[in-house]
Amino acid sequence: MTTFTINDTPADIVKVFPKSSDLFKKNRIDFCCGGDKPLVEVFSEKNISDDLIMSELNESYQDWKNKGNVETNWDKISNTELVDHVVHTHHAYLNEELPALGQFVTKIYRVHGGSHPHLVNLHKLYNTFKMELESHMVKEELDLFPLIKEYDINPSPELLEKIQAVNSAMEDEHDSAGDLLKQMHDITDGFEPPADACNSYRITYARLTELESDTFQHIHLENNILFKKLA
Repeated sequence: MTTFTINDTPADIVKVFPKSSDLFKKNRIDFCCGGDKPLVEVFSEKNISDDLIMSELNESYQDWKNKGNVETNWDKISNTELVDHVVHTHHAYLNEELPALGQFVTKIYRVHGGSHPHLVNLHKLYNTFKMELESHMVKEELDLFPLIKEYDINPSPELLEKIQAVNSAMEDEHDSAGDLLKQMHDITDGFEPPADACNSYRITYARLTELESDTFQHIHLENNILFKKLA
């Protein structure tokens, strides 16, 4: 039975044990855009003790396994299947959620922006994030994913080189999206609504929390699994 160590990377751990992303998010440990550093380096950089985190990580993993959960071996799933999963799960979620959540972000900005000035920046950051992600998904679905599906059928060095060039640009855009999410997280104290927050305020922050979680998992699947298989 697997036991994770400080020499494992967050990206590899999440690939085996998806629920570990909750623990990493709680401790502000990057598992998607910068998830390739071994935990020992991450703990050193953040000046945090590894004992409690590693203990909680391995205990929750064993509990997860004991409940009958089965690891998904993403490395055995074809590129085409993974692309379809990203589109039908994560892109579908974002296409529905980004406009709807945007209305809530605008509403609380209009109602509470005067007394809560950080909502001005939240509004700007969210709309930048929304615009970038919508453009990013279109480019993936029109430019990148068809190339990957074609490569599954007719692989060639020339096609792989073209895919890698597009992947590099997509990773840069992932970094930008991750940075915007981190800024939104920071200015909202981890999407923690103030004590006097109204229902709309609380709903907005709850949905931003879900958006952050889904987007980090989305980026993880592409950066650390799909793109690496085509490196």
